[in-house]
Amino acid sequence: MGHSVGGQGAKPGKRLPGWRSSVWYLLWSLLVTLGLCLGLWQWERADDKRRYLARLDAAPTLEAPEAPPPPGSHLILQGEYLTDATLFLDNRTHDGQLGVAVLTPLRSEDGRLWLVQRGFLPTGPSRATPEVDTPAGEVRLRGRWQAAGDEPPLFGPNREGMRLQRIELSAWDLDGDFAHDGWLHLERGPGQLAPWWTPNVVPPSRHVGYAVQWWGLALAALAVMIIGGRRLASDRRHVRDGPPPAGDA
Repeated sequence: MGHSVGGQGAKPGKRLPGWRSSVWYLLWSLLVTLGLCLGLWQWERADDKRRYLARLDAAPTLEAPEAPPPPGSHLILQGEYLTDATLFLDNRTHDGQLGVAVLTPLRSEDGRLWLVQRGFLPTGPSRATPEVDTPAGEVRLRGRWQAAGDEPPLFGPNREGMRLQRIELSAWDLDGDFAHDGWLHLERGPGQLAPWWTPNVVPPSRHVGYAVQWWGLALAALAVMIIGGRRLASDRRHVRDGPPPAGDA
């Protein structure tokens, strides 16, 4: 007889471990979940930035406020610049030029001190002390308020001569304290230089783009998980069932 022993098909091959599929689905499920969560986080950040920009647009206009002004407020100040107390924020760039930001304190009519960031002064690579003209007498200014907050790490001394690595009100030793912990970015008034500062805000559209990218990666990971899982299942069936039964001799 040409039939196989006992009329049965060929002996099944070696069984493929089932844990391989479990590990495959677990790892790719984690990647899919991570992509979805990161995309959601970026979407929420876009909403936060929209609300923050809306608050900036709706910021009040205040004149020499007694209480600390909200960040982004438009302030109106009247007083005299303290010319001899001018310092320079080092390593600023504007329109491809290297320079400094000019920082001049102002004493308002009520005797309080305010720090005014007047704008950009090009200096090039020179390390000589910058020179800038400062209006004398009473001036009336308008600008955007920035409250002091977390600053980038500082390596080495903050002040070198008349230059600062970052704005710190403690760098000035003046008769009296500053009115509030922050400074005015000058937008209009005597002594204004080229404006360079803008609120350090990543636009909401960029966060939306990041969210779409993360969700796209999650979708790609899901596709890989499904296709690879089906291939593993097919391999398991092939190994389990073995080759097809042999025909008659």
